[in-house]
Amino acid sequence: MKNSSKVIKSSGYSWANVEKREYKTDTQNFKSIHRYTLLTNDLPGLNTETRYFEIQPGGYSSLEHHKHTHSVIIIRGSGSVILDNDLKKIAERDVVYISPETIHQFHADNSEPLGFICMVDCDRDRPKIPGDDAIRSRISTEKVLKKIRK
Repeated sequence: MKNSSKVIKSSGYSWANVEKREYKTDTQNFKSIHRYTLLTNDLPGLNTETRYFEIQPGGYSSLEHHKHTHSVIIIRGSGSVILDNDLKKIAERDVVYISPETIHQFHADNSEPLGFICMVDCDRDRPKIPGDDAIRSRISTEKVLKKIRK
């Protein structure tokens, strides 16, 4: 059996031979965010995808929900995350678990980039953008409603 183990060397918040890519290409409900796909199922036995996302100050990820879970580790900066009806402050080394069907959105609220590692199953559903009815039925906290960007 061939050993396919490897180390991907970092330089700051980029990685050797890993392309900085647009966050998404099928929607426009986000601002100032890029992604790096670090590990995926092209490696033998790996059924997860490990990605790094970086949001520039004032930027945010898409407001979305889906059936699959996320594990997120903040490795740069600070900001906030919407988790359904909650708005949580997040900072370096915090860990965020996003359960199935949770409406969520990350924000780089401060004067520095917000960077995080996100792990998901390779076999997963596509994110859904919640409509106004879904938002109203699940989110009632005024500070969360004011924070949402669509």
